[in-house]
Amino acid sequence: MQYYSLQNHQHRASFREAVIQGLAPDKGLYFPSEIPKLDKDFIERLDEYDPQYIARKVIQPFVGADIPVQYLTQIIRETLTFPFPLREVEENVYALELFHGPTLAFKDVGAKFMAGCLGYFRRSAEQPVTVLVATSGDTGGAVAHGFYDVPGVEVVILYPSGKVSELQEKQLTTLGRNIRALEIKGTFDDCQRMVKTAFLDSELQARRPLTSANSINVARWLPQMFYYFMAYRKIKQWKRETVISVPSGNFGNICSGMMAAAMGLPIQHFVAATNVNDTVPRFLVNGKYEPHQAVATLSNAMDVADPSNFVRILQLFSQNERALKATLSAYRFTDEETVAVMKKVYKESQYLMDPHGAVGYLGLKRYMDQHPGVTGIFLETAHPVKFANVMPKGLEEAIAVPERVQQMNGHGKESVLMNADYAAMKEWLMR
Repeated sequence: MQYYSLQNHQHRASFREAVIQGLAPDKGLYFPSEIPKLDKDFIERLDEYDPQYIARKVIQPFVGADIPVQYLTQIIRETLTFPFPLREVEENVYALELFHGPTLAFKDVGAKFMAGCLGYFRRSAEQPVTVLVATSGDTGGAVAHGFYDVPGVEVVILYPSGKVSELQEKQLTTLGRNIRALEIKGTFDDCQRMVKTAFLDSELQARRPLTSANSINVARWLPQMFYYFMAYRKIKQWKRETVISVPSGNFGNICSGMMAAAMGLPIQHFVAATNVNDTVPRFLVNGKYEPHQAVATLSNAMDVADPSNFVRILQLFSQNERALKATLSAYRFTDEETVAVMKKVYKESQYLMDPHGAVGYLGLKRYMDQHPGVTGIFLETAHPVKFANVMPKGLEEAIAVPERVQQMNGHGKESVLMNADYAAMKEWLMR
């Protein structure tokens, strides 16, 4: 499998090169040169296969010969170590829980898979590579834990000061060893801009080779397809139109779901549910991509004004807006709507959602109101305990605190506070 830059389709790279580089030299995101089609028989028999076999069947065409099958199998085995339960919330509405991994967020799968790939590629390298990553919340913790103590890999995580939850901050600032955190006085978009600029800096790259573990990296983005196959193996016997609503920030997760559909998974429609950072919902209405300044919300991991992965979605549909709108709907919701629905669903169904899952639920219900008769799934992307400090009054006591969270109490925070200034970050990295 070859990958090309979305800035210049003539620039090509192997899976190995795309993973190590993160971004193409022209700052473009890598995109697969072809989208493989899975056998219809395989799709129809998903419930007969174990998750690790399904994952290998899905991802192997994208990896090609760059990782031998036995090593790829081992990477998948070490990645899929926890379940993805499908919980019925109400009639025809289900929550796909993606928060049962080590950092209680959906990004654990992509981070662990990428760590395995990069560890394999760098197994004999003399010079360490630095994983430079921006996070709006959950990516940082997932990357920190996924790459913790991986030989030949150093990790530097940029996060916006005061704009992640207390638990999210602990997960990326308390590990130490090969994990360092830069606390940026700005927004996630500032962090993402600084990371992208670093990849284009030849002087920095010569001193300190870089790669990224954001969903801009193909090894972080593509394995998120696993969720959708795991969900479908549980619902395919329902014989109903299936709609999936994804709480969306940087749009990597929903893009991977749409890639799964392009491979043959019969998901009829997707809903991108956002908070008030609504660049994509506005685009689908007026055709204008106009990012505003990011606004802080309760669903902080989605506080992204300029979602990187949306260009991949456009490419998936060959820039055809009409075709895109036939497959994707997008809605935005306020914090007030988010809090209200968290209370309502818990009161009526005893199901506790985190703010991101609540936005996903709202998007699904909006679509189902307009299209009755479908089966709906919303992605519950983070454990409610990660947002205990912003949960609606009366719901805090309903949170079941996992033991791994209790063990983090007392761990000291280690971070470097820095202005949203690329020159300052570069100086720090060049030391």
